[in-house]
Amino acid sequence: MRVLITGGAGFLGSHLAERLLKDGNRVDIIDLPETIRAGKIEHLKGNGDLCVYPGSILDRDLIDKLIWQCDVVFHFAAVVGVAHYVAKPYDVLSVNVNGTQLVLDIALKYNKKVIFSSTSEVYGKSNKMPFHEDDDRVLGPTNIDRWCYSTSKAVGEHFCFAMQPKGLRFVILRFFNAYGPRLDSIESGRVLSLFIGKCLKGVPLIVHGDGTHTRCFTYVSDTVEGIVRASRVPEAEGQVLNIGTDVETRIIDLAEKTCDIFEIERNIVFQGHNDEYGLSYEDIPRRVPSVEKAERIMGFRATVPLEAGLKKTVESFKQDWVAKQVR
Repeated sequence: MRVLITGGAGFLGSHLAERLLKDGNRVDIIDLPETIRAGKIEHLKGNGDLCVYPGSILDRDLIDKLIWQCDVVFHFAAVVGVAHYVAKPYDVLSVNVNGTQLVLDIALKYNKKVIFSSTSEVYGKSNKMPFHEDDDRVLGPTNIDRWCYSTSKAVGEHFCFAMQPKGLRFVILRFFNAYGPRLDSIESGRVLSLFIGKCLKGVPLIVHGDGTHTRCFTYVSDTVEGIVRASRVPEAEGQVLNIGTDVETRIIDLAEKTCDIFEIERNIVFQGHNDEYGLSYEDIPRRVPSVEKAERIMGFRATVPLEAGLKKTVESFKQDWVAKQVR
């Protein structure tokens, strides 16, 4: 089978490409040249079944060609990350909404199934736990940039359902804090990569708020397993599925576990969210998925414990750090 991964040179896309190649598929990737140069797919480039296309998700001619020649589209291209939510809301909305509409239009044209990468951010700040796929969404006001990413992904989901009567085949996956090797730069990105970066540099870890807010961290191999099953299980088509673990971890506990794995003193400082991201950011106290639907439809349940996944992630970052120091 030939597959297309938009945004395939990023963290999750690179792990998905690795798995699909291992399974014997032909894999095409489109991503921005600077993302490709970041090196997350460097270890795959000698594989004859991989073809990498530098370009934009908004390039209609290129996207048309790539979707025409594939069997399944994994649409992962998006502007993500808290820093982008609050600093580049226009880019978030433009790429995530317009790029998704373009991909879906062309997939419908050629009758290709789309696996759409959505997010737990879609649930917003609802206090109802755990989040079920058909729960109401609770968001802040539109003048707060923090909500633009959630909105952009929800619009993508709306496009999927709006085009379903026209014949679009799709699965919508809402991811919950996937992590693992190649996660982010240690200078920016998600909380775990930032914690690891601080440990590598020997400086205090910064915890925003009081550290009691929780997330459900899902090791990347589990996340990829959920993605692959969604593309192969017929009953998943037309569904929204949470992909993640339902085991909650407090951020302060994540910081302490990271220090312990490095075998260093727990040097942690606390900082207000607004000090880092300004007044346009609002944190969410808890974010927990219901995993019943994914288990019932696909037999999927995350299995990698946090400590085991964290050790693998730290070891990978250590190796990259040492390699960069040598260069």
